[in-house]
Amino acid sequence: MSGPHPSTATIRYAVRSTLADLAPGDVVLVACSGGGDSMALAEAVAHEQRHASWRGGAVVVDHGLQPGSDDVAARAAGWLRDLGLDPVLVERVTVSDTGSGLEAAARDGRHAALDAVAERVGAAVVLLGHTLDDQAEQVLLGLVRGSGARSLAGMPAARDRVRRPLLGVTRAQCRESCEAEGVPWWDDPMNDDPAFTRVRARRAVADLEADLGPGVAASLARSADQLREDADLLDALADSAVRELGPGPWAAADLMALPRPVRTRVWRRLLVAAGAPAGQVGTRHTEACDALLTRWRGQGPLHLPGDLRAVRAGGTVTLSH
Repeated sequence: MSGPHPSTATIRYAVRSTLADLAPGDVVLVACSGGGDSMALAEAVAHEQRHASWRGGAVVVDHGLQPGSDDVAARAAGWLRDLGLDPVLVERVTVSDTGSGLEAAARDGRHAALDAVAERVGAAVVLLGHTLDDQAEQVLLGLVRGSGARSLAGMPAARDRVRRPLLGVTRAQCRESCEAEGVPWWDDPMNDDPAFTRVRARRAVADLEADLGPGVAASLARSADQLREDADLLDALADSAVRELGPGPWAAADLMALPRPVRTRVWRRLLVAAGAPAGQVGTRHTEACDALLTRWRGQGPLHLPGDLRAVRAGGTVTLSH
């Protein structure tokens, strides 16, 4: 008797490995859009729970961004129940673009909804269906934006209760698994709309694969894994440096003694701790602060996010409102 399709076996093994540490009775929620990636993930969770002590459920987030989105969400919920997942919940969110862009607003609303549902049902783990292709697109976007190592490190496989079992699985493998197992899915038309940055990144990766040969997406994802280790180490060193520096004002000499890759991270932490909104602190702000050390010419106070002021007076630097 033959086993499952190779793609199905790969996805099931990824899920089994990701959830190997769960305790009996733990609830696992699959965040499912009804697309091929998350439906392949849901099928694997439904299969693996038959041989496990944990219980698999799912949540479908309806962003309300398209006509008939409630019907799509209800249909996806029905597919998930047919797989044997329980509970299956549909969560409607209101997406309001407050200036960060529709994609970011939808992502924020989705994450908030997932957190709320996980708390409500007592889920130990929330699984997201991001694939190797998604990771490659994330790295490419970071390169285009000129971001640092943390952004180029892509999406982590696990953070808090959120886990991403499919970062080593391709989008094509997810479709193959769905077809092999007879699992339905739908293709979101927004995934083909070039108005969205993510769609343009997806097409760019496909173009690179066509022009440079297969393996570009895998290489980008592999680079993310390597950079994440570097970024984790630098973040740990920055956290330690902030603890040693203590509350301000800070001696310019003490800040200057830090290696620059650590110091730029320290600046960000000091700014956020002083009241700057984390989402508004960018490289230009940390670079301006660093110039108080490296290019000090008696310049006046820096105006920073959160109505902060950075001032160097003699040998000390102060952040204040």
